[in-house]
Amino acid sequence: MGNRLSSITTRTGDDGTTGLADGSRLAKNDLRVHAMGDVDELNSHIGLILTEALPERLATELTRIQHDLFDLGAALCMPGFDVFPPQAVARLDDLIKEFNEPLPRLEEFILPGGSKASAYTHIARTVCRRAERVLVDLNQQQKLPEDLLLYLNRLSDFLFVASRWIHHKKGVRDVQWKKGFNRPQE
Repeated sequence: MGNRLSSITTRTGDDGTTGLADGSRLAKNDLRVHAMGDVDELNSHIGLILTEALPERLATELTRIQHDLFDLGAALCMPGFDVFPPQAVARLDDLIKEFNEPLPRLEEFILPGGSKASAYTHIARTVCRRAERVLVDLNQQQKLPEDLLLYLNRLSDFLFVASRWIHHKKGVRDVQWKKGFNRPQE
């Protein structure tokens, strides 16, 4: 593939708008633009996770997820065009089962932490939840392909499972929430 962008600075956004793939322009604070930005931020956080030493199985899947998120962003940037892979949601369902299977039963809520890779994965999970909320808002205004919403919902579940799986593989215990931790002792 040749160069797609000859110039990064176009100055067309200086008026507070951004262009979509169909040539239309939206205000930079439009809900669709927020959704595209949140998905882009999520992809960046997954890239950060990938800078950590991870088992190859997880690294491979996170790289696939980055490509899915790029496709999801493209679907948001091209209203009316279905460019999102239809098998992506089913693949996440399978991954959730696979990665959750070896984990110990969840006894308590988990706090982000324990290891850098797991903490980064929790950050990605929370950004994913935000992106999902923005897509739900956008979907109430403009009908979106259902797979986009389903994908983000499943992805946040997968990221939670992956954060625990990272600890399982590294032999690190999850940091559990303790009821009453900050209450004064009598």
